[in-house]
Amino acid sequence: MDVRERLSRLRLMGPPIGQCAVGAALAWLVAKDLLGHSRPFFAPIAVVVCIGVGLGQRLRRVVELVVGVSLGVGVGDLLVSWIGSGAWQIALVVALAMVVAVVLDSGSLIVLQAGSSAVLVATLLPPTGTGGIDRMLDALVGGLMGLAAVALLPASPKALATRHAMGMFDALAGALRAIAEAIEKSDSALAAEALEAARGSQTSVEEFKQALETSREIATISPLYRHRRTRLGGYEKAAVPLDHALRNSRVLARRAIVALDGSSGLPPWLPGTLRALADATTLLRDDLAAGRSPERAGAAIMAVASRQSAERWGFSADVMIAQVRSITVDLLQATGTEREEAVAALPPLDVSGERESSGGT
Repeated sequence: MDVRERLSRLRLMGPPIGQCAVGAALAWLVAKDLLGHSRPFFAPIAVVVCIGVGLGQRLRRVVELVVGVSLGVGVGDLLVSWIGSGAWQIALVVALAMVVAVVLDSGSLIVLQAGSSAVLVATLLPPTGTGGIDRMLDALVGGLMGLAAVALLPASPKALATRHAMGMFDALAGALRAIAEAIEKSDSALAAEALEAARGSQTSVEEFKQALETSREIATISPLYRHRRTRLGGYEKAAVPLDHALRNSRVLARRAIVALDGSSGLPPWLPGTLRALADATTLLRDDLAAGRSPERAGAAIMAVASRQSAERWGFSADVMIAQVRSITVDLLQATGTEREEAVAALPPLDVSGERESSGGT
């Protein structure tokens, strides 16, 4: 990762880092000065766990955090006050706390917090009169302060979704252009490179899904952005179809390798169609980033669909044509077009037989 990528990542993670810092300080002050807890370290820890520096389900994290800490502290206080502290007592306390957490909920955060809280109670914080309740309150304060920080110091949900969507759009457009170049040059090695690059795009897909989920969450929690949730609509419609299009591009690249290695005949219009789809993908990216209705992108994809030939060229070519058709449908759905309408935009396949001039498989 070069310096530019590191700085870009830092800009992306800046808001969560700021939220963690401010929220942790506020949680400490509330628990110490308002609730009177002498060492409320669970409160700032809860903020960091709740917000994190990644993208995820913060509302669920708060619930899991409080439940996990409560289980760990409750089991720990009960057992340590009865059996004392020591190596085997720690093993028993941790095991029982995590077993109860797993039985109640499979969430990993609940289990981890139950185990770690039990360890703290069994070692550093032996039970006192109200110690268990105080620690539960600290976890609750930290969770609430974390949500408050997200609500009052939010990242822009639209900007967050846009930044992560760029990777998906660029990966798809790049794969289509690389496959087109491989076909034009009859170079299976280029097709293999395109496949390798497309395989690496799954990370962008997962990051975008998490970013979109976090954007929805911010728009729900924060009063500053609640009225702007509708601006995420374009990305919500495009998320699944874009994932499908990227998957289909990998299949297309794999088949291109086979076709080019076997000197199979391929339609002369195929590279131009792939480049036109790549251009339409970029147009859709720009439309959604600008908050525009993707009508231009939809029209461009429709134009590509109408120009696709339905002739048969042999097995490998036919598989590639089928994948191009699937990618076209995926992109149309990403613009908000219904699947039936998207499929109907394609010319019907020629089922009369293969072209005699085809090189076959």
